[in-house]
Amino acid sequence: MTTSAIPANSPGFGGVQVPASAEGWFDSEEPPQLTGRLDGLDRLVRAGEGRLDRPLVDEAAALLERADQRLRLSGEHTVVTLAGGTGSGKSSLFNAICGLDLSPTGVRRPMTSKAHACVWGLDGAGPLLDWLDVDKRHRYARASALDVDRADNGLQGLVLIDLPDHDSIQAMHRAEVDRFVTIADLLVWVVDPQKYADAALHRNYIVPFARHTGVTLIVLNQVDRLAPVEIDECVADLRRLLEAEGLADPRIVTTSAVGEDGVRGFREVLVDTVAARRARTERLSTDVDHVAERFAEQRYPDEPPTGVDEGRRAELVQALTDAAGAPAVAEAMESAYELRAADFIGWPVTALIARLRSDPLRRMRLTELREELRNAFTGPVGAQQGDVDNALADVTDGVTGELPPPWARSVRAAARAHATELPEALGDALKDALPEFNQVPRWWWLVKTWQFFLVLVAVIGVVWIGLLVAYGVFGDTDGLLGEAGLIPYVAVLVVCTLGMGWLTASACRNLVALSSAKNGERMEVQMQEGIERVADALVLEPVVAELQVYARFREDVDTVLGASPA
Repeated sequence: MTTSAIPANSPGFGGVQVPASAEGWFDSEEPPQLTGRLDGLDRLVRAGEGRLDRPLVDEAAALLERADQRLRLSGEHTVVTLAGGTGSGKSSLFNAICGLDLSPTGVRRPMTSKAHACVWGLDGAGPLLDWLDVDKRHRYARASALDVDRADNGLQGLVLIDLPDHDSIQAMHRAEVDRFVTIADLLVWVVDPQKYADAALHRNYIVPFARHTGVTLIVLNQVDRLAPVEIDECVADLRRLLEAEGLADPRIVTTSAVGEDGVRGFREVLVDTVAARRARTERLSTDVDHVAERFAEQRYPDEPPTGVDEGRRAELVQALTDAAGAPAVAEAMESAYELRAADFIGWPVTALIARLRSDPLRRMRLTELREELRNAFTGPVGAQQGDVDNALADVTDGVTGELPPPWARSVRAAARAHATELPEALGDALKDALPEFNQVPRWWWLVKTWQFFLVLVAVIGVVWIGLLVAYGVFGDTDGLLGEAGLIPYVAVLVVCTLGMGWLTASACRNLVALSSAKNGERMEVQMQEGIERVADALVLEPVVAELQVYARFREDVDTVLGASPA
């Protein structure tokens, strides 16, 4: 059988990079269930950004990146790591499986300072070892094409890695172990009869990876130092310890690197693992299980609300309406409408008398009132920020109570996402609802024409009376304007004309008052409709969108929690 160190420039083995532009997540041989679960996990990570705890999102993102890279690499190879403490004999075990002294052993500790890898089958192994970051000086190959009849053919596809001691005083050695135990397809922990209960091993590795029982193998090495009965007792005690630490039905094999058949049981496990080609998928599925359970803690079992109910929506609109001062604006516009109408339907005689007095209202430029009111709502003074904030807090109370704390925070944040924009948007909604005062109703012009006609008649009557009196005084009784006896009749005409003008103005004022009230109501409805649109666009739609994200998050958690493939 050929065994050799492989140089860095060997075709298909060293120096090959993983293609960065590969399409899709996984190769076609991966179980669809794992593909779907990883896709779901990817959606969970995107949904959790800015909402869930950073460590959880980062851990899931790291798992996705690791899964992406591993599944793009050779599925024909199974990565098996030999990890253990000082003096456990893992390097001797590595050499025994490989058939030659490839990894250094001896009394001096630690002997292995860098990971050593032995590969059975070269096709596709190069990129995988590059990803594992195994130094090219420490890569070895077994089972060449000339060895097809050898027993080692059962290990075809195995990548066996000998790691530094996990209890080394060198921090870089421990870091190397920590890195490999997170990416290996099969974790093999090598212990010896004297230190199988080592606290550092169990605390730092066995317990944290207890859920990885399906891809974990415990090798009790150096059993040649024990009597047969002691082996059974040692295995039983080790099993009891492992089960107490959470490993369900742990797999334990005994080995001895000094005996001719001392590694047969371990070799058989490796052969079965390589032949099944499931270790990679099982390892990733177990990792996904662990992360998925943590995501599941961020959801409640009850169905989430789908939006803000109509009652709270109406309360929000009313609160924003009050905050923007819409009722006061409508009332002011009613008064302005009546003042504007007075210039048209008012009795000119009364208006003339009023002009002789100092009236502050006359100083108002009523013809420009609309523009003045529009300018009052062009900035954030349209609504008070404090009132807006209170309205936003109230609308989410009925929703967030049914959500987990992280999602309750995200819904409240969504409701407040446009809080600073709301006052100006509410002001714009009020501004757009203001009527065009410069567009005067036609009947106002008719009334104004009628009133001036009555004034003209009254003036003519007064002039007529004056002329009759003047002619009477000067004795001209045959004047063209008639006799003095007409004065009472003309006076009655003048009085009736003045009365008709006053009655017309009074009646029109009542009509204007009714019209003003209707216009005020109509304008208040228009302002409320505008405020409803603002509330929907800047508050309710973001809240609903956030609730939809949470609903999809719950569905994706169920997807990722799906049973692992057998």
